[in-house]
Amino acid sequence: MATQHPWFDVYPSYVPHEIDPDRYPSIPAVLDRAAEQFPDRDAWVNMGVAISYRRMVQLTRDFAGYLQSLPDLKPGDRVAIMMPNLLQYVVTFFACLRAGFIVVNVNPLYTSREVQHTLRDSGAKAIVIIENFARTLEHALEGTECRHIVTTAVGDLFPFVKRTLVNFVVRRVKKMVPAYNLPHAVDFRTALAKGAEHGFTPHEIRNTDVAFLQYTGGTTGVSKGAILTHRNLIANVEQVGSWISGEFEEGKEVVMTALPLYHIFSLTATICFTRWAATSVLITNPRDMEGLAKEVKKWDFSVIVGVNTLFAAMLNNATFCTHRFTRLKLTAGGGTQVQRTVAERWKAQTGSNILEAYGLTEASPGVCGNIPNAPWDGSVGCPLPSTEVSIRGDGFEDLGLCPEGGNPEDYTGEICVRGPQVMSGYWKKPEETANVLRDGWLRTGDVGYMNHRGVITITDRKKDMILVSGFNVYPNEVENVIASMPGVLEVGVVGIPSAKSGETVKAVIVRKDPTLTEDDVRKYCRTQLTGYKVPKKIVFVEEEIKFLFIIGNADDIMGGCKEYLHGCV
Repeated sequence: MATQHPWFDVYPSYVPHEIDPDRYPSIPAVLDRAAEQFPDRDAWVNMGVAISYRRMVQLTRDFAGYLQSLPDLKPGDRVAIMMPNLLQYVVTFFACLRAGFIVVNVNPLYTSREVQHTLRDSGAKAIVIIENFARTLEHALEGTECRHIVTTAVGDLFPFVKRTLVNFVVRRVKKMVPAYNLPHAVDFRTALAKGAEHGFTPHEIRNTDVAFLQYTGGTTGVSKGAILTHRNLIANVEQVGSWISGEFEEGKEVVMTALPLYHIFSLTATICFTRWAATSVLITNPRDMEGLAKEVKKWDFSVIVGVNTLFAAMLNNATFCTHRFTRLKLTAGGGTQVQRTVAERWKAQTGSNILEAYGLTEASPGVCGNIPNAPWDGSVGCPLPSTEVSIRGDGFEDLGLCPEGGNPEDYTGEICVRGPQVMSGYWKKPEETANVLRDGWLRTGDVGYMNHRGVITITDRKKDMILVSGFNVYPNEVENVIASMPGVLEVGVVGIPSAKSGETVKAVIVRKDPTLTEDDVRKYCRTQLTGYKVPKKIVFVEEEIKFLFIIGNADDIMGGCKEYLHGCV
């Protein structure tokens, strides 16, 4: 077994080779078990307001009852959630799953065009949205099946006085809620009351039922929903949980949750720490670094999950650096590669090594990780329990392990993954599914090699994807938006290195209108694209780009194009 799976020899003694993906019948069962064992423990905290595990279960039942009361909504239908890290998000996603609905996570920073695509493609019949972005939804509803809208204000689950004050400040003082017209929308608190009155009827959930449609660009840049079942997520929770279990105690851990829950990395982490009956501190606006730092100082936390960008920003904040990290057991980094300088500075400041992991939406997302508390070495570690990784060549042949002293280039190929956390496919995209799932293996589109100990190093990406602070940006989408501008003749988009975000977006444009400016392009992009997709660097050139596509094979063409785009100044 160790010969076939050399990474087993790397495992800590407490990590099993295999996990039980059927340990829980459903994701809500994870919450219910924690509530049975630790009913009065604070489960989630937001802006100083805590909800216990007992109370969270009741709230999820009430909201599930409301959803069940809607006459044209039935188990298996899709319900979208569009909000940042709030107590209402946690209530909503557990409630949806409890009642047998499928959750569709929508980034609240999406433009109307992006929201509309997600709603149309998923066929979502209902959406729960923070009122700050309700106007975006108003302009996105045309052509969708979304008939039920629940709006929520930031402070809706706070006690009366704080709720009134917070919602007043958000709406009237900071003016963060643009006017909108959604006449049939129901407010969150009313929905809870109606659900409590209607009552919740338990729905039998099989772990093979679909839990999430998690939208990603896949391999072509066309946004598509990865089909993730309850079993997929539970398997990954068990895999990750066993990996980090060495120092954790049920009912005693505190987790700083700064990454948005609509991102698969943070979502799975939240479910995982619910398994430990941890207290999760929700950070609604992680961009407010001073606010985040002040919140961090209030807690003697044991876990923080983040990306390189977040860690770097925290290290550059004076308030954060005055905190004493007396109980920090785990710092988990994912989404994009953690930089050596950031890892070293974090260790010096906190005493904790960053555990770098690798995954992707299609794998729920965890695939492999470094040993907890091991020093940063540039690798992404070895496969998690019940996970197989194979490095495949252009003919899908297994390239094997790079022997000690061998040349890694001879063993470098596409990273392919097999395990219970891997999705069943893309929603209504059979051709795309066939492109990435072959003989039970998920083709990740990432390139790397595995050494003789089973440790994986990523060297490149086959996908043209740009990774900005852990979020996927697909050049095709950005190019199509810019190309739709009347003043643009040709456009090419690439990723360029960024000390702040890992990569950032660069656009090279041939103008049709000589008066077109960088500011014009950015303003237009902001109407069509989420902020992190908007090009940070824009270069205008006089020659057409398309000539690059006239000669040569596909690889030569794309390689030449990328070199040209990167070189344009």
